[in-house]
Amino acid sequence: MKLRLLISLNLLLLWSWQPARAQLMSADDFFHRGAQSYITNNIPKAQEAVDMGLKFHPEDEKLKKLDALLKQQSQQQQQQQQQNQSQQQKDKQQSQSQKSDSQKDQSSSKDSPDQKKQDEQKQKEAEQKKADQEKQQEAQKSSADKSKDEQQKGEVEPATPGQMTPEEAKRLLDAQKGNEQLLQMKPENKPRDRQRPAKDW
Repeated sequence: MKLRLLISLNLLLLWSWQPARAQLMSADDFFHRGAQSYITNNIPKAQEAVDMGLKFHPEDEKLKKLDALLKQQSQQQQQQQQQNQSQQQKDKQQSQSQKSDSQKDQSSSKDSPDQKKQDEQKQKEAEQKKADQEKQQEAQKSSADKSKDEQQKGEVEPATPGQMTPEEAKRLLDAQKGNEQLLQMKPENKPRDRQRPAKDW
């Protein structure tokens, strides 16, 4: 029983000693405590130490400056948190709008698979028509060029099947002239003496 009484008295004295001990601490002690907490990025603990120091030493300049710094730091943290929250909200809104857009695109594409097939078929037909027209124009140009050449020469001879026209023969011979090469003679080498060993180095 006495032991319990002593323990409770000790706890009571320790608890009541805290404010008395705080009164005995100098302003520099409060400042150093707050600065250490600030350096370890424990802003609430640093603010608590500075507030306690200003309670007992309200005129101390160091504590006032540290208090202003801590308040500024806490405001910056609050602003940063607000900016982060607003950025997260914007990101969520953008992702939701993108999802809804993609869903709309998917639903519209599901509605018209026949339309896509028809569009592709029309495009293929248009490309085929364009290619046919180009071939026809080229054929017309080449036939017009041939007829102009024949009219200028005045030699319009009907071509019999299996025979060449003189113009075709001339073109063929001209083409062959470009492919001909002169036969080059190689100078005779002196016969090698086969008894002499070949150098192996």
